[in-house]
Amino acid sequence: MGQKIHPTGFRIGINKSHTSSWFANFTVFSKVLKKDHQIQQLLKKEFNTIYDIAGISKLEIKRTINQLELLIYAARPKILTRTLEKKNKLFNLKQLLKTFFKDSKKIRIKVLQLSTSENESLLVARSLASQLEKRIAFRKAIRQTTQLLQAKKGKGFKIQVSGRLNGAEIARVEWVRKGRVPLQSLGADIQYAMAQAHTIFGVLGIKVWIFHK
Repeated sequence: MGQKIHPTGFRIGINKSHTSSWFANFTVFSKVLKKDHQIQQLLKKEFNTIYDIAGISKLEIKRTINQLELLIYAARPKILTRTLEKKNKLFNLKQLLKTFFKDSKKIRIKVLQLSTSENESLLVARSLASQLEKRIAFRKAIRQTTQLLQAKKGKGFKIQVSGRLNGAEIARVEWVRKGRVPLQSLGADIQYAMAQAHTIFGVLGIKVWIFHK
């Protein structure tokens, strides 16, 4: 049996929810979906270096008839709010978002703090990617990450790194698993994330699964 299904998409409606909340008719559904993707790409472009520093891991878009609400979840929200106020990026961001909509919509931006377990896998994947980009040996980076995750006493986790590891000619896959990671159990709350490490030998793919409860 191939393990090709996305763990989050597999559990939507059971213990996971959509990152976008709105309703649209069939005729305009694709256009609204495309705008959501453009908004997410715009935020990644605007925040750029702040993304990793503030630990942004989730963006939620909520639409009503005359309002667009954007929820930004960050591990360190104070850094994000200070930077936005200092560089006056919040006003510029609202102006850019207004260009996406022809009708006049109220735009609200909220910055919320992540709980310790929510979307932790993405932060782990990003920290591992940054270590590999700094040319730290992948075995050492994985070992340090596993020690940090074991200290948090979760149910289990799995880390997978693939690509030209340590500059080898042939790409391969290395993974580590500790505890239980029941991927086929729908009731299992599994946080899954992917990240990329851009090294001089090519791109390394990183996948992280964390089983909380």
